[in-house]
Amino acid sequence: MKDLPTQNISITDFKLVGFYSLGEWRPFLFIPFFLMFLLAITANSILIYLIKSQKSLHSPMYVLIGVMAVLDLIMPVFFVPNMLLSFLFNWNEISLTGCLIQMFGLHFIGTFQSTLLFWMALDRYFAICKPLHYHKFMEISNFLKFVVVPVMRNGLLIVTMVSLAGKLSFCVTNVIDHSFCEHMALVQLACGDTSVNNIVGLVSAFLITTADFILITVSYVVIFSSVFRSGETHLKAINTCITHIIIMTLSLISALIAFLSYRIRNNISSSNRIFISIMYLLFPSCLHPLIYGWRTKEIRQTFLKFINNAKVFPLKN
Repeated sequence: MKDLPTQNISITDFKLVGFYSLGEWRPFLFIPFFLMFLLAITANSILIYLIKSQKSLHSPMYVLIGVMAVLDLIMPVFFVPNMLLSFLFNWNEISLTGCLIQMFGLHFIGTFQSTLLFWMALDRYFAICKPLHYHKFMEISNFLKFVVVPVMRNGLLIVTMVSLAGKLSFCVTNVIDHSFCEHMALVQLACGDTSVNNIVGLVSAFLITTADFILITVSYVVIFSSVFRSGETHLKAINTCITHIIIMTLSLISALIAFLSYRIRNNISSSNRIFISIMYLLFPSCLHPLIYGWRTKEIRQTFLKFINNAKVFPLKN
C-alpha cells in the first residue's frame, strides 16, 4: 500500500540547483553572470533606442537588427534573474507551470533568433547579389513569404515539445540539476517512457536550428562568391558576415552539445553542461549588439553622435 501513492501523485514543484557541485564558491557566480546580464540589457536597450529614434535607420536591414536586439533583451529576462537569485540567496523553487512557461520562452525565442539570423542573411543576399531588386524583395508583402512558414514551423514544434513535457508524471525527485528549465533537464526526471519527448526535442533542434544554420551558410557562400567576383566593391560586407558566422557556429555547437549531452553517454560534468547551455542562450545577447551595432558604421556613427549630444546638452542648461 505504501507504493500506491507515489504511483498516482506527480510532483508539481521543483528546485533548480545548477552548479551545486561548486559548494561555497557557487554564490560568486552572481558577479560574472550579473555583469553579462547588465551588458545585455544595456547594450540592447541602447541599440533599440537608436534604431527607433533615428529615421535614417528605418531601412529593412536596421529594422531586422532592431528586432534581434528586442529578442536579445527578452531572452536573458526569462532566466537570468531567477538564476542570480538562486546564486545569491539560494532561492531555487519553481512550479511545474512556471518551468514550462520558462521552457517555452527560452526555446521559442532561441529558435526565433536562429530564424531571424536567416532573414538577415537573406537581406544581405538581396542587397549584395540582387541590388536592383532589393526593394522589391524586401517589401512587406514579399518578405512575409519568407517569414510565415519559419514562424509556423518554430511555433508548432516548440508548442508540441513543451506540451508533451507538461503531460509527463514526475514522482522520483523534484531536483532539477540545472539553473533554468531546459527541456531535457526536466524530461529526464519523468517516471514513464520519454522516448517521444527525446525524439521531438531532437527533431526540433535539427529542423529549426540546424536547418537555419545550413540555409544561412548557403546564403553566405553565395554572398562571398559574389563579393570575390566583383572585387572590392562589397568587400567590407564580409567582415561582419565572418564574425556573424563565427558567433553563430559557436552558438549552434554549444546548443547541440547541450541537447546531445542528455542523450549520449559522455564525460561532461554537470557544471560544464550547464555552462554550455548558458553560453548558447546568454552569450549571443551580449555579443550581437557589438556585431550588428558597434561594427555597423551607420549605427556606430549614430551612437557617437548621441553620446556627444548627451555631453553638450547639460552645458546648454
